[in-house]
Amino acid sequence: MPEPLRRAIHQLVSEGVQNCQEVLRYTEPDQAHTWKRMTLYRATDAADTMDMVAMLIAAYCEHTGMAADTLQSYLQVGQQTIRAHGTDEEDRSHVAGLMGEALPYEAMRASTNRMRHHRGRRQAEQAQRPEDDPQKLFTEACLHGLKAKLCDDVDSLDSYLPPQVAQLARRVAEALEVPELATT
Repeated sequence: MPEPLRRAIHQLVSEGVQNCQEVLRYTEPDQAHTWKRMTLYRATDAADTMDMVAMLIAAYCEHTGMAADTLQSYLQVGQQTIRAHGTDEEDRSHVAGLMGEALPYEAMRASTNRMRHHRGRRQAEQAQRPEDDPQKLFTEACLHGLKAKLCDDVDSLDSYLPPQVAQLARRVAEALEVPELATT
């Protein structure tokens, strides 16, 4: 991979990860007044940034002569959903499951709606138990610890995170060294 492309990708991925961390941050109880607006802003910012990464790589592949059908396959264009169209029946089915609500008869007729509703119910059941997936907890702690270290605000970690995440995030932040800029 050419170095300028690699650096551009790293920059965009870093921006996307910061947006993902902010999505997590705005789910915390002290953010009750802004969570809807800010989680949507940051989630869509993260998605758009990662789309830019994919399109940048795709443009490079196109530039170097990759066949169009191969490029389309790698881009997995069949998985793309357009936010501009808004939510659909599958999204509403998922929310109904999360909220413990039944699906209307018409919605139950589509297998994808039933599957999304079932997924939502399963996630709602899991939400009643403490989070115990070490990989999820570690990922969340890494994102929070990194952001706290970059903002020089490690002490804020204790104020809004579950204790086990805060403790791990603090350890992550303390292990990081912020690079000094070279002076010439």
